[in-house]
Amino acid sequence: MINGTALLGVIIVVIILWVLASCIKIVPQAHAFIVERLGGYQGTWHVGIHFKVPIIDKVARKVNLKEQVMDFPPQPVITKDNVTMQIDTVVFFQITDPKLFTYGVENPIMAIENLTATTLRNIIGDLELDQTLTSRETINTHMRSNLDIATDPWGIKVNRVELKNIIPPREIQDSMEKQMKAERERRESILRAEGEKKSTVLVAEGKKESAILEAEAEKEAAILRAEAKKEAMIREAEGKATAIEAVQKATAQGLVYLNDSNPTEAVLTLKSLEAFEAAANGQATKIIIPSEIQGIAGLAKAVVETSKEA
Repeated sequence: MINGTALLGVIIVVIILWVLASCIKIVPQAHAFIVERLGGYQGTWHVGIHFKVPIIDKVARKVNLKEQVMDFPPQPVITKDNVTMQIDTVVFFQITDPKLFTYGVENPIMAIENLTATTLRNIIGDLELDQTLTSRETINTHMRSNLDIATDPWGIKVNRVELKNIIPPREIQDSMEKQMKAERERRESILRAEGEKKSTVLVAEGKKESAILEAEAEKEAAILRAEAKKEAMIREAEGKATAIEAVQKATAQGLVYLNDSNPTEAVLTLKSLEAFEAAANGQATKIIIPSEIQGIAGLAKAVVETSKEA
């Protein structure tokens, strides 16, 4: 009897400890507990340790306050120009009020999914196919705004909505691929034509510059040849003038004597120079220069020999 009473006491103590232990609750970070007392809302527990009254209180719901992501399956939608396509969406949301989330709607995730589908159909119904394919950012913004307003009474804040995939019908995809191929071919043709045009222009400009450079080179060469010829003629005339001046000086100083009966070679040379000078001063258009006075060295030799005979 004593052993039975002791065993019963131990059992009662274990039950009491178990009940007390079950009344101690620890709420982790980014979570919240909804506590009810006798079926009614009692309060919201946040991070930390909490105690509840046994049997009377209970944790009705554990709410995750982290931002959550829901990837909904593709939804059939119809555009303004009667094209049916499949669009799947991704919704990023966060629970801001655990009480409203618990008591606001029966199944919040299903409610968000259905609300997303209806909102998407309303927005796409006002857009044509091309606008739908090119206006993702606009659609995302409108959906986020509409969903955020609708889910606010449920304690949910929609942070972002993204269109994951837009899948048009197969025949539309084939038509779009053909259009894209034609556009790429058109751009390729334009680029090829522009390249050929630029190449032709560059070749023509190269030929033009080459012709200009050749003409300038020929011009400079002609100028140099003319200047060289002019310089040679000037030097030759100066040499002849110097020789004539030397003979005249020698004659004035009595170094050369004229003797008609027995003329020397120097006298003949001097006579020739005087005759050449007279002809040059006249109106003759052509002057024939004797071969004996063409060389400056021969003239100088004649002057020296004349001086010796004197």
